[in-house]
Parts: sequence; C-alpha cells; structure tokens
Amino acid sequence: MKPIQRPSGKSGTSPSSRPRRRQDLTLPLPQRDPTNLAVPLPLPLPPPPSSNNSLPSMSHHNGGGCLSHGISFSHLERVNRIGSGAGGTVYKVIHRPSGHLYALKVMYGHHEESARDQILREIRILRDVDDPNVVKCYDIYNHGGEIQVLLELMDGGSLEGLHVQNEHQLSNITNQILSGIAYLHRRKIVHRDIKPSNLLVNSMNKVKIADFGVSRVLAQTMDPCNSSVGTIAYMSPERINTDINHGRYDGYAGDIWSFGVSILEFYLGKFPFAVGRQGDWASLMCAICMSEPPEAPPSASNEFRDFIACCLQREPARRWTVSQLLRHPFILQYNQVPDQSLHQLLSPPRRLPS
Repeated sequence: MKPIQRPSGKSGTSPSSRPRRRQDLTLPLPQRDPTNLAVPLPLPLPPPPSSNNSLPSMSHHNGGGCLSHGISFSHLERVNRIGSGAGGTVYKVIHRPSGHLYALKVMYGHHEESARDQILREIRILRDVDDPNVVKCYDIYNHGGEIQVLLELMDGGSLEGLHVQNEHQLSNITNQILSGIAYLHRRKIVHRDIKPSNLLVNSMNKVKIADFGVSRVLAQTMDPCNSSVGTIAYMSPERINTDINHGRYDGYAGDIWSFGVSILEFYLGKFPFAVGRQGDWASLMCAICMSEPPEAPPSASNEFRDFIACCLQREPARRWTVSQLLRHPFILQYNQVPDQSLHQLLSPPRRLPS
C-alpha cells in the first residue's frame, strides 16, 4: 500500500515555506497543572485477580525501574559475587539505610522491551510466593535494560556437592524440599529446573528452593512447559525426548523426576547416572532416555529405595505426586521431629564468602 501523500499547495510550495502574515501574532500555549492530570502517569499495573492487594506502579530511579516494597535500587550496594550460572550472576548486596543483606540476581543479556514487559509481569507470581521452604523475592528492577531480582540471602550456600548417607538426616532435608515443591505446585507453578545448586540453606539450617520464578521468567514464552529452560542433567526423559510420551509433557511430574535425581545424588555423593552431569548433550541424553532409571543401592533401606523408585519412573503417570511423596514411609518415619531440632541433624552449612 502506498503511503498517503500530503496534498501540495497551489503554488507548489510547502506550508512550512509560506511567510507568516502577521509577524507580531503569537498564540500562548495552554498551561496544565501536572498534579491534576486526568490520567495519572506512570500508569499503575492492574491488580492481580486473586488478590486484594494491588501491585505498586512502575517507577524509574537513577536508571533503575523497580516494582518495590520501598527498597530503592540506588540504596543497594554490592558486597561481593556469591555465584553464577546459565541464567545470571548473584551478588550479596547491602541495603545501606537498614544494613540488611540480600541477594541480587542479575540476569544475563539486555532484553527487548516486549521481553522486559513479560518478565516484569511475572512479579505477581514471584512477589506473592510466601512459604518457609521457598526463597523470598522482594523486588525486580529494570536497570539499564538488565533485569535484576532482589532475593532473600541464603547465607549457607547451596546443597551442591552434599553427601548425606544418614537417612534420618536426608529424610529431614527431603521433607523440607518436598514441602516447598508442594507449595509451588498448589499454586500451579512448575519449577522446571530443580537441581542441587537451586536448593539453598541458611545459617538456621532451613532448606529452601531457589530460582522457581527465574526459570519461568527466562522461558519468555506463553508455552507453559515446552521451553528449554533447565539443566539437561536433571531433566526427565520425556522432556529431553518428546517421542517418549507422545509429545505430552507434565511439568509437575517433570519436577518430581528432577527432585528424585537430586535426592539420590545427595545419598550417593555423586551424579547417579553412568556419565558425569557436565557431560556432552548426546551422552547425557543416552544415559537419561535410553537406560533404566537409576536406583538407590542395596545398602540403603527398603523405604529409601522405594521412595527413589516412586520418583524415578520412566512413565510420568507412574511417578508419585508431591502430596503422595509427603506421606511416604521414608518421610513419615523420621519427620515427627520439630523443625527446631533440625540443627542437631544437619552439619554446619558452608558459609558464603564475606
């Protein structure tokens, strides 16, 4: 379609080249009170349908937009880097006015405006999550085109590399992780990247799930489960090879597989497949999709062996749900102990660098 052409004047000259008839004639521009606009700017985000609390409006402060609880980005000071992964780098930061410590995750890459808008919409999911076994998200900032997430600081680090052969101790850790997954699944949130490095512990030996929302955010797709976000070493067979389950993927069952691989790794002290978790894609795919699911060794109790088998079923429909696993004998026989006594079972956590 051709663009509409501006009609030319009879003399062939453009209106801007015509001389003004009255050089002394000026029209004053109307003045408007910026505090009395009909539509306030910036426009606030709409409230979530399931909550009575409306989200705060988007603001920009020193180049950093935030959806805030009152924690201004300019008041945060980086202390040191405490970790990094495929999704971004995590820093320990201090809130100067209060002295409180947080973790700040800086996502890699500068996102286009449409992608940033979608990421910021996820704030309702991230900020509404409130469970003792899920890392708390306080704010999301749009700073210089980078998305930065302000999180609860877990000063004991991750459970990556943990080796726990004491089944009583392992049952308590497992119960806490299951409780966090149960909370997310009840809220229709699929994690999609459960692995030891996303399971954190604090100085009170409280185990919490991290990156539950970041994995969802990084997908940047409306397809609920078929994105490639996640670590292949802990992915379920049907997610890696869609032919296994006729192209159908149950994200909840996928989380249970990843969880089961992680718990078995804690018991064995190593990745439970015949290849290393850092192996190439083809080797990992063959080990996960073409071999039998890993099992707990004969030296383990019958309860633990059965618990792992309930998680690591090749057919997703045969895997137990998180609510069923919470009632498994491996969980029930050890978890009558109050949480306050857990510090007697867990070794002191690995401290983050100061």
